[in-house]
Amino acid sequence: MKKPIYVIEHLEPEIFEWCLIEYEHMSETVGKDNLWFTNLKTDENKKKLERLGKVFSESIKKFDITIDWARVCILDPEAEKTLNPADSDKFDYYVFGGILGDFPPRKRTKKELTKLLPNCEARNIGEKQMSTDNAVYAVMQIAEKQKKFEELKFKDEVSIEINDVESVELPYRYNLDEKGEVFMSPKIIEYLKKKQGF
Repeated sequence: MKKPIYVIEHLEPEIFEWCLIEYEHMSETVGKDNLWFTNLKTDENKKKLERLGKVFSESIKKFDITIDWARVCILDPEAEKTLNPADSDKFDYYVFGGILGDFPPRKRTKKELTKLLPNCEARNIGEKQMSTDNAVYAVMQIAEKQKKFEELKFKDEVSIEINDVESVELPYRYNLDEKGEVFMSPKIIEYLKKKQGF
């Protein structure tokens, strides 16, 4: 089976350290040949990411390369249908909004992607907000490993100890990997400890 392309439409003004850690984690997860970053407005941002995947200045909404838009799926928590293994026959590209999480969510994917790409279908992977690397991992499990959404295991809200007396609560949904461990880059934990919070 041909591996799909995972497309991250970067929707923040810059690439914050947290974003970069998640993007590195995605590249390790799906491989740099299967990862595209779009909407990178500066050469500096492109340089930061070109080791992790293919980089594009333009937004996917203004792509000038040829794509069969009917084979593009937007991952949107507001979508009516949930992604399922049979969709892997239908889609070659999975598009994610590269957005730092807002709590509560502001429905930015719908506003900034789904509404502006009317020729593409949208799917959800549950209603709970995930970090972008976790959304990519969940889609990989469904699209490539052919697991049903109901078979995926998650942990909602993760507590990270940053020192002997303090911890940080991350109010998002995280996948549990094959070992039953929370799918999270170790660098996120280092980052939280260094920042003393989030």
